[in-house]
Amino acid sequence: MKLKPFGWMPRRVRWVARAVSVLVVLGLLFGGVAVWAVQRSFPQVEGALAVKGLSSEVTVYRDGTGIPHIYADTADDLFMAQGYVHAQDRFWEMDFRRHATAGRLSELFGSATLTEDKVIRTMGWRRVAEQELPLLDEVTRRYLDAYAKGVNAWLADNDGASLRGLEYVVLGVINSGYEPAPWTAVDSLAWLKAMAWDLRSNVEDEIGRALAAAKLPAERVGQLWPDYPFDRHDPIVTQGALDDGGFDQDAADPVDKNPARDNRKSRSAREVRASLRGAGSAVGGALARAADALRTVPSLIGAGRGDGIGSNSWVVGGRHTASGKPLLANDPHLSASMPSVWYQTGLHCRTESRECPFDVTGFTFAGVPGVMIGRNDRIAWGFTNLGPDVADLFLEKVKDNAYLYQDTWKPLTTRVEEIKIAGGAPVRLTVRETGNGPIMSDVHKGIGGALPGAAKAAGETAEAVSLRWTALQPSATADAIFALNAAKDWAEFRSAAALFAVPSQNLIYADVDGNIGYQAPGIIPIRAKGDGKWPAPGWTGEYEWTGSIPFAELPSVLNPPEGYIVTANNAVIDPARYGPVLTYDWSYGYRSQRILDRLNGAIKTGRLDVAAMSRIHQDTGNGLGPVLKPELMKVPLAGPSRDARELLRTWDYSQDADSAPAAYFNAVWRHLLIETFNDDLPERARPGGGDRWFEVVRTLLTRPDDPFWDDKDTKIVEGKEDILRRSMALAYDELSELQGDKPKKWRWGDLHTLTLAHESFGTSGIGLIESIFNRGPIPAPGNDDAVNAIGWDVQDGYQVTSVPSMRMVVDLADPDRSRWINLTGASGHAFHDNYWDQAALWARGDTTPMLGRQESIEKAAVHTLTLTP
Repeated sequence: MKLKPFGWMPRRVRWVARAVSVLVVLGLLFGGVAVWAVQRSFPQVEGALAVKGLSSEVTVYRDGTGIPHIYADTADDLFMAQGYVHAQDRFWEMDFRRHATAGRLSELFGSATLTEDKVIRTMGWRRVAEQELPLLDEVTRRYLDAYAKGVNAWLADNDGASLRGLEYVVLGVINSGYEPAPWTAVDSLAWLKAMAWDLRSNVEDEIGRALAAAKLPAERVGQLWPDYPFDRHDPIVTQGALDDGGFDQDAADPVDKNPARDNRKSRSAREVRASLRGAGSAVGGALARAADALRTVPSLIGAGRGDGIGSNSWVVGGRHTASGKPLLANDPHLSASMPSVWYQTGLHCRTESRECPFDVTGFTFAGVPGVMIGRNDRIAWGFTNLGPDVADLFLEKVKDNAYLYQDTWKPLTTRVEEIKIAGGAPVRLTVRETGNGPIMSDVHKGIGGALPGAAKAAGETAEAVSLRWTALQPSATADAIFALNAAKDWAEFRSAAALFAVPSQNLIYADVDGNIGYQAPGIIPIRAKGDGKWPAPGWTGEYEWTGSIPFAELPSVLNPPEGYIVTANNAVIDPARYGPVLTYDWSYGYRSQRILDRLNGAIKTGRLDVAAMSRIHQDTGNGLGPVLKPELMKVPLAGPSRDARELLRTWDYSQDADSAPAAYFNAVWRHLLIETFNDDLPERARPGGGDRWFEVVRTLLTRPDDPFWDDKDTKIVEGKEDILRRSMALAYDELSELQGDKPKKWRWGDLHTLTLAHESFGTSGIGLIESIFNRGPIPAPGNDDAVNAIGWDVQDGYQVTSVPSMRMVVDLADPDRSRWINLTGASGHAFHDNYWDQAALWARGDTTPMLGRQESIEKAAVHTLTLTP
């Protein structure tokens, strides 16, 4: 499931940080004033607290990490209490997110965030959320309202900036009139749009291909997006085939009821490539503007570059475990954030019934009721990003207030959005839409007015780029949260999954009866023409969506013969055995295959337990190491570079934080990618990380005279050996400058560090402000496609950009043997004991008990709070 929350914003509001630095110095750094100002907003966690709106008492137990387990008599009281507790610990985060997802950050921070607001308003996340609310089940709406009631009860009890959090004190200096509005159900739904965007699929790949095609011939572009290596890396589902009745997990032979389907797909791909090749650099320019607009948003909601973001999950059946019951593991990889995007919670009905069916513990989003990933008293589940192609870019012909569609000029759909600006006059934004969706190229920060020039594609012009995305179609995904939380068996789990429209995830499953399973859910479009790899001409009408894959035909498996299921954003199923197109842009299976290999090795030596599953979470093996290392060792070298290379001779490919070989290998990898590809590709298509580049380089190593090896900035023609030698020399020079000239003393963790940056004030460039809200740096192991996927961007250096945002191992034999860890902590209040108390444990690979029995929860409780009506 990538969150570097809101990392763009503080850089754009440095003036805010400078303005408040004096306040912070005078108001927060002197003795008792500092303690009073900081601790005044800490939540009450002991004794009794009256909460208006409850129907009966609710008990909140917190352990030493501040994780709450909430016990209530009714579901409404349960979710109202969850809203109250979320607000106690994380209200600034919730308030900030709802402004982001509504395109209203400028109301907080002024014109510095106007571009980001324009992008979100153009897509209309909140408008879609408002349309979704009446589609939801009545019970779901009731739970959302109960949650909102709890948040608003906390707001009423904490009237004033100093009671709500230190961030509000800082914000008050430049926006003293700001007052948080009451929470609503739509605020919760809109955050689901942000997560859907973060996990949306291959939009960047579409843009990257098209930008690369402006500089390279099609066959060289194809080298940069190789086919999935099914011969080396297994897909998730290895059994079954599609028939008229849906997905048959027991079928031995593939059945494709539409044998013409493959021919249609390949023909369309050729046609799209041909039309884009004719566009040349002009199309590249239009797509670059769209790329800027679209890439604004991931950093807005916490995501960084698309490379290297993913997740791991796997489930093992009882015949391979020490207890004889399943074990389930999950660790979503998102960008690092302070606080973590996750909030651990237990939600328990004191007496389970049809009216109050919840006894669930897991990871929640502050701002959204229910549990997203976790377990209840009968089942456990985990998510990874399935990554289907659910978004398409369309090149559009636009003239005046019309767009061309099948030889007819149709009026653009327009609406005017008013964006309020703190300290300034409102800005009016005209959003334009074609039949394909909103025009995203209008909102790039550098365009100003109308798009310059026209892009010729096959003798035609294209003035704009629009976006079609499944999450912009109203759906009832929120129903799935509560159905999943209450599910008791495989049938109920699949029924809940069928409600899960966006984002499409790989769902794994285990239950106390010993069953394990996998289900692919979500709205995945069917295209009349084309394969979704390239932006398509929008004016022909030939590339439209004609529907979506029926849920019954989506891949699913129960109790596979292997006795385990592994998902790590790898291919779901070989398309030779499955007709509908899910996507072509999977992760390439390096993490998933490593997990499979570790599982098989562990099974051969004994039965797995929770500790064995956690050890797999910590695997730091570099998947390209066995391929690239021998090539590096062959290159003739002399002097210090040769001495540094000796680090690799006995390297076992692990990447622990104290590893010298890992430091050197990753430095070589960084320079290898830059030296090989940067001269051939526009900036936005250059490598950042991820196992796609593993696969690209793997093939390139077999072609020593490939044009990619040649550096166009020199007068000579380089080959493979030249670039490998140069990369090793540059790596040595860089590490000698950073860590000294003794290679054996180099340390990967001294390069590869994690700074937990606060979501809105954490990258201001003002050391004082950052020291208040940020934590770290923390030496980190791994890389973006190790199982312990702690990623970095080769273009920017070695600093951590993505992490396993949490880890969880559930033991279905005994809930008290389950383990979990969060990246930071339960609290969003700087200086609170639980602000980042889990970070050191996370960095070491440790976990804490994920308790399930009430007697165990009560025994572990450090604080007990009673919420009374």
